[in-house]
Amino acid sequence: MARLDPNLLVQQANQEFFRQFGGSSAEVCGRAFCDLAHPSLRQPLRHQLGRLVDGSRRRFATHVVAFAAEGTPFTSALTAVPVRGETSRVASILVVMRSAAGFEGADVVTPHKKVLTEIEARILEGIAAGVSTVPLASRLYLSRQGVEYHVTRLLRKLRVPNRAALVSRAYSMGVLEVGSWPPKVVQDFIK
Repeated sequence: MARLDPNLLVQQANQEFFRQFGGSSAEVCGRAFCDLAHPSLRQPLRHQLGRLVDGSRRRFATHVVAFAAEGTPFTSALTAVPVRGETSRVASILVVMRSAAGFEGADVVTPHKKVLTEIEARILEGIAAGVSTVPLASRLYLSRQGVEYHVTRLLRKLRVPNRAALVSRAYSMGVLEVGSWPPKVVQDFIK
């Protein structure tokens, strides 16, 4: 459990929260809460928590992927509610996180792992947007065979059998930003 200020900075938390994210209050307090989440979830999380602050939402619940102190990914059920002050404005946000059962973090890509080249990122974005091989080749100044070569590399890298599974796996791993169109690869994953 943690208390955030209206700027979404961690102000206070319980011992379990500190243990999970860094060990002491000095290492966690004052940090932006959204920076503790997986890079693909930071923007949507910031947006939803901002809606609590501006009063357009009364409660927010979701599952998030975050990173423990040693960089290990974990998933958590998150619930956030605004706490109003004497002036009826939001004084803080109370965030409760509890571990989600049945999650294995093996396929979560950490933000420190650069897995895609720039051209692979552009090809993945094109595939996710539904662009076929020839228009994608034209857009990226590659031959059709060049695009197919990079698609095959992506399929092997992400260990999937086809393009649909490639896009699905990329979203599930957080490589593609959630809630953006056209699809965009999170910059943290590009070499």
